[in-house]
Amino acid sequence: MEKIIEESKQGESLVLENKPENTKKLFIESYGCAMNFSDSEIVASILSVNGYNTTQVLEEADLVLVNTCSIRDKAEQTVRKRLEKYNAVKRINPKMKVGVLGCMAERLKDKFLEEEKIVDLVVGPDAYKDLPNLLAEVEEGRDAINVILSKDETYGDISPVRLMSNGITALVSITRGCDNMCTFCVVPFTRGRERSREPQSIMKEIQDLWDKGFKEITLLGQNVDSYLWYGGGLKKDFATASEMQKATAVDFDQLLEMVAVGFPKMRIRFSTSNPQDMHESVLHVIAKHPNICKHIHLPVQSGSNRILKEMNRLHTREEYMTLIDKIRTIIPNGSISQDMIAGFPTETEEDHQDTLSLMEYVKYNFGYMYSYSERPGTLAGRKMEDDVTDEIKARRLQEIVDLQQKHAWSRSEEFIGQTVEVLVEKVSKKSTEEFSGRNSQSITVVFPKEEYAIGDFVNVKITSCTSGTLKGEAVGFSEMN
Repeated sequence: MEKIIEESKQGESLVLENKPENTKKLFIESYGCAMNFSDSEIVASILSVNGYNTTQVLEEADLVLVNTCSIRDKAEQTVRKRLEKYNAVKRINPKMKVGVLGCMAERLKDKFLEEEKIVDLVVGPDAYKDLPNLLAEVEEGRDAINVILSKDETYGDISPVRLMSNGITALVSITRGCDNMCTFCVVPFTRGRERSREPQSIMKEIQDLWDKGFKEITLLGQNVDSYLWYGGGLKKDFATASEMQKATAVDFDQLLEMVAVGFPKMRIRFSTSNPQDMHESVLHVIAKHPNICKHIHLPVQSGSNRILKEMNRLHTREEYMTLIDKIRTIIPNGSISQDMIAGFPTETEEDHQDTLSLMEYVKYNFGYMYSYSERPGTLAGRKMEDDVTDEIKARRLQEIVDLQQKHAWSRSEEFIGQTVEVLVEKVSKKSTEEFSGRNSQSITVVFPKEEYAIGDFVNVKITSCTSGTLKGEAVGFSEMN
């Protein structure tokens, strides 16, 4: 499973429209990947019908929830500092209850409640519907915990409330869990086995978003390429499905086509892909439909075959490069981004050079790069010695970052002189006179506001760039409006 951690969003608190009949106040913060932010919307929806309005003022909250991430040690340390802050406030307001949701809840369940006694309830990613019962337990003075992983929970029947950030873009969850046992990753242990959500419930949620004026959705999952609906149940059990179930099954390319055709004026993204599960048929669907964004996030983690094997990545360097070639051929105007880990156990200088040479081959548009962080409970954590020094990790990571920066510049420069379609998402951070949005390739574009508005699809002629941002002038509305 690949997780994109957007640093600017970490610790973002959720704000919803208040219901006048609700009397209790909920403060909910999210850390980690897009899946966690999507899950927080599900949690807020469940609690909204159980008497809670959201607040951004921690001190006035009756219930404080933190949705957590276990993918890196840094993420866990950040959450621990927030729990210290919550408990300092709790000493002033003893009626306030504190709960941990998500992947850390699954991983550190007993530690939080019994050893450290720093929270009142611990709720795993598949147990959010049990929150009202767990809160009743807490009100009775008992600690509450539910971290049972489900074989079929997809929250397909919950209509998530939305982050009130822009009303333009939204996340739509299509799968949960992951079957790819990468040795560095905690997700199979914290989110369970893969199962997919019923297609009609996905279409219904997107219709609801369209009716509310949303212009772009991201189909979300630990591994969207392995989406497979055959009537419910785990993906691994598909082999024993009936002939009828197999004949009527829906996989990711079919779902993507269904959404693109059903909502031709809505822009569609998806995340995250896994190289071993991405089929050529998906690439042809992307190429065929103008409303499917031409960007693929394709994590590789290492360019070394030996390290890929140690990571239990079920593809080789050569297979990955062949997939890159197919993407470039079928979607010639597409962008590709990466995840990369520096300093995985036993990584040699030769392995590191293999990673750099792979990057030279692909020349990614952008990427998410980290030094290896041992995660307790993973196979690497149990069986492999973290034997690459911090100094070597830091140096290799910097070399990866520097090379990515060079490639990002050259990829951005390719857009100069082109006219690209931009969905206006917000006012630019650097100037109130400019709008900011993304093009189909997921590159940020800024341009003077003129007569346009947030939510418009605008054609912008690119005149200059930085490594991560394109700058230009609007030349009119696009056909997507």
